[in-house]
Amino acid sequence: MQKIEKGLKNRKRGKPVRFIYDKDIDPSLLSFIIKKMGLSKKDHLIGGSRIHNFKDFMQFPDLFTATASRKQAFLHPELRRTSSVSQVILRKDVLLNFPYHSFESVIDMLREAAIDPEVTAIKITCYRLAPRSKIINALINAQRNGKKVTVMMELRARFDEEANLAWKQELEEAGVIVLIGFPNMKVHGKLCLIKKKAGNRTIHYGFVGTGNLNEKTATIYGDHLLMTSDRNIMADVNRIFTCLERSTPSLPLLRSCRTLLVSPVFMRRKIMSLINREIRHARKNKPASILLKLNSLSDEEFINRLYEAAKAGVEIRMVIRGIMCMLTEQKKFKKPVQAVSIVDEYLEHARIMIFHNLGKEDVFISSADWMVRNLDHRIEAACPIFEEDIKSELKDILLIQLKDNVKARILDNELSNRYADPGGTVRIRSQVATYGYLKRKGK
Repeated sequence: MQKIEKGLKNRKRGKPVRFIYDKDIDPSLLSFIIKKMGLSKKDHLIGGSRIHNFKDFMQFPDLFTATASRKQAFLHPELRRTSSVSQVILRKDVLLNFPYHSFESVIDMLREAAIDPEVTAIKITCYRLAPRSKIINALINAQRNGKKVTVMMELRARFDEEANLAWKQELEEAGVIVLIGFPNMKVHGKLCLIKKKAGNRTIHYGFVGTGNLNEKTATIYGDHLLMTSDRNIMADVNRIFTCLERSTPSLPLLRSCRTLLVSPVFMRRKIMSLINREIRHARKNKPASILLKLNSLSDEEFINRLYEAAKAGVEIRMVIRGIMCMLTEQKKFKKPVQAVSIVDEYLEHARIMIFHNLGKEDVFISSADWMVRNLDHRIEAACPIFEEDIKSELKDILLIQLKDNVKARILDNELSNRYADPGGTVRIRSQVATYGYLKRKGK
């Protein structure tokens, strides 16, 4: 904490990295600014366009609600027909797809737990939170109602350090147990565990997700969150929290997880074995395919293994929004790799992995990208999907995105980022099509 507080103060006194200015600026004004800021021509002076920080538009005031084209999020059909989110989750798994499904269901689940006399404990990881977080309010209310609340607050979430320090103080003042994780290793997994008495036994339910517990970004980030009471999944979530709660955290404890793929202990090895299985099937002339959705693909070991898969004849299709370090075309590939990046109204933030497995598909959602930092230097969790209808839903959404011919750009060897060929007369804008797909499913 002291290092972070010191770092935050030093950040304000940091050395300039680059100076970006409107290329049409008056030269005398530019010279004046450079002089007053103590810069020189040796510094990185970059002439650009008038607007530099396009992400600021995400904070633009919502002045045009009446004419806005953005569609409103809606309740998941399973949660629309009930007054109790937890009762549904104890009966079956529910997959929320943000920003199409409403994030209010997550808040409702925590609010219900806060007032449920049979709930004894709530454990949750927090990475980035909304400025006026309803999540925090629900957790504080739960603590006041006699629940044992434990929050893993990642203080090193980049550019959210100051906010998370403030949340830590507010939670501790309310009596909440706040964990701050491991030295030199971020806790990036999105996990929640709720303990509830049911007669003479204790049952667990909660969620595993791909994105932050932030009701603000949940309206503009594409993510998935599995609400579940599956005993095996929840047992592993409990094991992860047990590891985090140790006064001297011990990573080997994470090796006891049996269902979730957990980094940094064995996620890499498990995913590698899934890729290798598809390679073996392809070499035996059996159907083999890998469907991926990631923010970034830069891990050299995984990329080389995907090359081997493509050479063996495994069909590889990917949606990679950000960093992409893999060639998609080589003469030795039996099948070309299909890879697209989609940049549209919502930020594509989810991670999905689908391995064919001779038709018995293994489907996972994950908090981890295929990067060294996520696989080897963070605590992450990839969660298997067991219910067939949810597997199909995730696959359908991925296939819609791979058919996008409006906002998708082709990731080729030349990094040309050209738009996908619209082809015939049918235009598919995947985010619009996904909204329609999920809306129809809810009828």
